[in-house]
Amino acid sequence: MTDYCKLEIFIPESHLQVLQKVLCDCDAGHIGNYDCCLSYSRVKGTWRPLAGTNPYHGEQGQISIEDELKVEVTCKLDSVDEIISAVKKVHPYEEPVINAIPLIRVGL
Repeated sequence: MTDYCKLEIFIPESHLQVLQKVLCDCDAGHIGNYDCCLSYSRVKGTWRPLAGTNPYHGEQGQISIEDELKVEVTCKLDSVDEIISAVKKVHPYEEPVINAIPLIRVGL
């Protein structure tokens, strides 16, 4: 079993700073003698809001293609639920995509 995982969080660029603050406050991205470490890259996301949704971007029944950021951050596995809960509080999407991926090694 591993002690660490990587979170991939897809978010609009407008919310990067608030996400970064939440991640730092939760001590995500703490690697050795550095903290608040994360990386991000620009991506295109697609989705179709179904009936009963209230999408941040797009319209019900229509496929939406939007610019997003994929934020990647390392965290301790025993903190992942707390961190995901904190991220969801500041994330503008109804159904945010947050992937938690176990890591075999950190900071090689």
